[in-house]
Amino acid sequence: ILSQDPTARVAAETLVNTGLCVLAGEVSTTAHVNYIQVARESIKRIGYNSSEMGFDAEGCAVMVCYDEQSPDIAQGVNEGEG
Repeated sequence: ILSQDPTARVAAETLVNTGLCVLAGEVSTTAHVNYIQVARESIKRIGYNSSEMGFDAEGCAVMVCYDEQSPDIAQGVNEGEG
């Protein structure tokens, strides 16, 4: 996100359990990111690429639960706006 939009605001968390990856938080950006692809590539890169390991990057469900940052929070963190 930040490589595409240096002024983006990101407050994000990741939760992983057997067969499930949840991406959640608040994101305000003009960037276009395939969050599911990024999650799967990250899971694979750290070595979880087989169901025999208990977690498979390709077979797990990925939920993306991002909302836009609330205006109240944005006002508190944006320079020159308040």
